Amino acid sequence: MEISNTFSVLFWLKLASAKNGKAPLYVRITVNGKRAELSLKRKLVISDWDASKNKLKGLGDEAKRINAYLKQVNAQLFEAYQKLKTENKLITASLIKSSFVGTGESRKTLSDIIDYHNEHMKSTLRWGTQKNYFTTHKYIYLFLKQKHRTTDIFLCELNYKFIIDFERFLRHQKEMGNNTVMKHIERLRKMVSLAYKMEWLDKDPFVKFEAKYEKKERCFLTSEELERIENKAFGIGRLQLIKDLFVFSCYTGLSYGDVMGLIANDLCKGIDGKLWIHSYREKTSIPIKVPLLSKALEIIDKYKEHPDSQKRQTLFPTISNQKLNSYLKEIADVCSIKKNLTFHVARHTFATTVLLSNGVPIETVSKLLGHTKLSTTQIYARVVESKISEDMNSLVSRIESRN
Repeated sequence: MEISNTFSVLFWLKLASAKNGKAPLYVRITVNGKRAELSLKRKLVISDWDASKNKLKGLGDEAKRINAYLKQVNAQLFEAYQKLKTENKLITASLIKSSFVGTGESRKTLSDIIDYHNEHMKSTLRWGTQKNYFTTHKYIYLFLKQKHRTTDIFLCELNYKFIIDFERFLRHQKEMGNNTVMKHIERLRKMVSLAYKMEWLDKDPFVKFEAKYEKKERCFLTSEELERIENKAFGIGRLQLIKDLFVFSCYTGLSYGDVMGLIANDLCKGIDGKLWIHSYREKTSIPIKVPLLSKALEIIDKYKEHPDSQKRQTLFPTISNQKLNSYLKEIADVCSIKKNLTFHVARHTFATTVLLSNGVPIETVSKLLGHTKLSTTQIYARVVESKISEDMNSLVSRIESRN
């Protein structure tokens, strides 16, 4: 004998959790008087909700989209109910909810993968990279709020259109260039790819998406500009420290994080019997071995007795990257340098002006910079036009002398 069941679905706003005129959307499943409730991961304007008709008021695009979604959810819940009934299984509100939600992974949300990524990557990503991800997360939530009027979506809802819409949203953010937009998209891609690998997603929505970066020449100082900074003495201690740190990087190629992390034990005798830096790149953990040129040694000696250096047991006093780059703008103005001076310009200057322009082979430059691929180093080689000119003139001279 077939058991008769009562089944109903009700969509409602949880007014107890209302904030700024909006409330989260829920669905209530009732079977034989027993209820099960489920959040639909959306927040709706309370005044737009028609409680008597279980849908949004009006005929606008947003109302049509939400109401179509509600019909879809209702159909899926009814389908789950019918499936249990056809299979002659016990029918309860909780079982229908479980069938709709799925057995775990199939109903994971975008917030789930972001939280998982944050928790499991904190031990492997350096703090600077983590901060970049937090910025991307901020834009994702802003996009969901402004364009989808929700705080979260299911991973299964991600598609190519979502990616393109997010890209368009980023391009309308103030002072955000193409490459910055692509960086945010790439971070989202890495998180979604992680979800796909863990089988939280049936397909990768990024399959047809191609990131398009604009190639930009690396900014570096000429030998004359570098000399101008070297010869400038500052009466303000903080400016002098920043100038010295910048010049040190110009003669070692070390990044901000690598310079700040240097300790006395990183100074070792190299194969030539002279002092070298033996350390690891903060960004990639790749070993770096750099022979210390005389100008870099002078700066190390200058700060070895500094109270902050001794307190931290590092080669140099500490200063934040943000403050350092801010003061570098002031140094550039004082030294009549029109380029956008950042600490990373020092690394580019080391590669181009100090090494490549003085005939150091690109393979050696690659090793000194801690690059894993020669193609990365070749970006610097393209901009040293003066070196190309010198090499060609030298070639012409050799050919003419032979003739």
